[in-house]
Amino acid sequence: MLSPEVVDTTSIRDLFRRGLVIPAHPLALTAERRLDERRQRALTRYYVEAGAGGLAVGVHTTQFAIHSTDMLAPVLELAAETARGYDREVVMVAGVTGPTAQAVAEAELAASLGYHMVLLSPHRELTEDALIERARAVGEVLPVIGFYLQPAVGGRTLSRDFWTRLASIESVAGIKVAPFNRYRTLDVLHGVCRAGREHEVALYTGNDDHILADLIAPHRVVVDGRQVEVEFVGGLLGQWAVWVRRAVELLEEAARARAGDDAAVRRLLILDGHLTDANAAIFDVQHGFHGCIPGIHEVLRRQGLLAGRWCLDPQEELSPGQLAEIDRIWAAYPWLRDDDFVAEGLDRWLS
Repeated sequence: MLSPEVVDTTSIRDLFRRGLVIPAHPLALTAERRLDERRQRALTRYYVEAGAGGLAVGVHTTQFAIHSTDMLAPVLELAAETARGYDREVVMVAGVTGPTAQAVAEAELAASLGYHMVLLSPHRELTEDALIERARAVGEVLPVIGFYLQPAVGGRTLSRDFWTRLASIESVAGIKVAPFNRYRTLDVLHGVCRAGREHEVALYTGNDDHILADLIAPHRVVVDGRQVEVEFVGGLLGQWAVWVRRAVELLEEAARARAGDDAAVRRLLILDGHLTDANAAIFDVQHGFHGCIPGIHEVLRRQGLLAGRWCLDPQEELSPGQLAEIDRIWAAYPWLRDDDFVAEGLDRWLS
């Protein structure tokens, strides 16, 4: 195992609060469903060189099933080691799952490998009180990013009071808001503002159906008669596991939009529909997201970054008609893709 480097956590949290593109890192497998270290490393190189400010490893896009295999530690280590090969700081986020004891153990593993933060997935069998205590326990190991995960892929509905209590925990550095639901998204915004930590807790969109609309404008929340302004500063999501160079450009334009560039707002509102349509195909919305991870793999396969769509579960494949939908959006929205950038760097990343 690698020895962790001494990290200035304050500067990391400041970098995280400024807003980053953080791809959810997929898992590169061989046809035999073993770790393909060469392509796993190539993915990390692609993300960093495309301008991503962070990487989220061991999360839903990496496949939650990895947490019950012996791949978790080597996959976390490989990403951290590869990212450290660059001359800039990359915020490393480890996905953490399970009940309290498991979550704390996984956070300790991540800390030993030099990770800066953990993305704490919800757990369906714990009460909201127990989830708060779990977050406190994990936060004693590493700063925590809360995670509102949509129920279709393993999440659950959580109350506005839960988000107030979670945001009040000092070790909570951010929240990934990914319920794919505007009402529940507002619950998080209100919770953070009620906790009075809108300047400390960084909001990251994970709403793959609403990415640019989340990012382009500040949100004004009324709490106890006060108007509080809060904004999404970046994205931590599966859609940004693909076409990352373009995602970096879109986040930069979103910052200009929030600063008052009305032309940028108009451009991004048009692109928001295009990106949502592309996401519907890649994430297999028509079939309840069954093919979301194979859909991501298919895009990366077409660009040469992955050799195939293989998942840990052999039954996890594209849904009927999904490939044709990906063909459609591939042809319809070339301005969302970064094929030229990938083609230029691919041989180097695979070397």
